[in-house]
Amino acid sequence: MEHLIRTENVEKTYVSDSVRVHAVRGVSFTVARGEFTALVGPSGSGKTTLLNLISGLDSPTAGKVFLNQVDLTQADDRERSLLRRDHIGFIFQAYNLIPVLTVCENIEYVMLLQGVEKSERLSRVKAILGDVGLDGYEHRYPLQLSGGQQQRVAIARAMVSRPDLVLADEPTANLDSHSGKALLEMMHALNRKTGITFLFSTHDPMIMERADRLVTLKDGMIDDDADR
Repeated sequence: MEHLIRTENVEKTYVSDSVRVHAVRGVSFTVARGEFTALVGPSGSGKTTLLNLISGLDSPTAGKVFLNQVDLTQADDRERSLLRRDHIGFIFQAYNLIPVLTVCENIEYVMLLQGVEKSERLSRVKAILGDVGLDGYEHRYPLQLSGGQQQRVAIARAMVSRPDLVLADEPTANLDSHSGKALLEMMHALNRKTGITFLFSTHDPMIMERADRLVTLKDGMIDDDADR
């Protein structure tokens, strides 16, 4: 099976006021295409740091990170930026929608950066809005939506450019249990439909129950790795 993500003895150390914090310590693991996997563990276990290393938003102190066979540790800032634009979708805890843009404009923004033609952009937006249950919402603004609806828009934005990987950092943290459960079931269905790989950072039991694989981090190291 082809590996979309591979890390080799990855370490990340932060230094602040002469204090060294070992956020990630010697992590080696792989994620195959199409997986629906969660990085789990308590706050401070290294989950978000590892996501940032995998996306190229941060660089490891030691070790290597490969995405799509590209060694991110050897890529320059422009190469990493283009890789994120074209191959990774992001879902954040705080939604990160642009308030002055409509739902349609928020969703099509990455495709605009990619140079996708307008007719194709609008066609994809219409299709993904149907997938996330927001038909007819394209002209609304984020503040006119509930939290759950805003996160659906964020999911649509992450997936509409057809990336290889969606990275989701605590995507249900700001939602009630009903909205969170509905979103997780929807993301799982979209994972099955599209084959896009999902990698979560979470301590939400609902995500843990629905993930196909749990990679447990403790003190910056892998403590357990189990298929479900």
